[in-house]
Amino acid sequence: MNRLTISTTIVIICIIIIGIYAIGEVNYFSAKTIIEQNTESPIVLIGKIGVEERINNVSLSQGVMAGEMSSIPNEGDVMLFGHRTLQGSPFLRLNELEYGDTIVLEWPGIGEITYKVINKTIVPATYHLHNTQNKDHIFLITCDPIGSTANRLIIEGEMTNITKLNNQIVSNNPQESFAYIITAGFLIPGLVIAFIYPKDTRIYIIMTVLIISLMLLYFCFNPIPSELIYDHIIFLNGGL
Repeated sequence: MNRLTISTTIVIICIIIIGIYAIGEVNYFSAKTIIEQNTESPIVLIGKIGVEERINNVSLSQGVMAGEMSSIPNEGDVMLFGHRTLQGSPFLRLNELEYGDTIVLEWPGIGEITYKVINKTIVPATYHLHNTQNKDHIFLITCDPIGSTANRLIIEGEMTNITKLNNQIVSNNPQESFAYIITAGFLIPGLVIAFIYPKDTRIYIIMTVLIISLMLLYFCFNPIPSELIYDHIIFLNGGL
């Protein structure tokens, strides 16, 4: 094999950085799929920004989390937190919601609860959110701007309707194949880049892509707790 050139070294470093990100995301979706198997946890749906996420009360490392002050709909306000970058980035596009947009909760034991967005605000990270007196509001909270933990973006919605639970939505898991999609999305473009690269150093690119792809495939079937990876690649993530 020929010696590595500076340009090839740079390409390999870029592939490795992308691969680290991909490993974290593959492991996240694989672990999340296992955790959510045979569960009937509530689901938050926001069609405008493509959110369909199960709600957990354990950790942000498992997706959208109900905060300690969060209540059951109709008994108090619902407060949901989600990452804006990495770990599925469920609230990446939360800033696109505007007054009048719809937020839906599929909540086993209660039904399908619809909320209308009534407020959108950005506050310092030190801001303390309080329940409303009406007990029929929902708050979606994430970091702002993207890549920073300086502020919090808060979307507030007001309950407008409760109807029958959609059992099909509750039983579905649209993220079940995401780990495999990410793996293929890394492997195929990586090989394409390798085969259009000069032949004398192509082997280095191929080896890098294949090694990382094998790691991705491993985590598809053998995920570990998501935080164990993200605690070590936090430099890729500026905040929630």
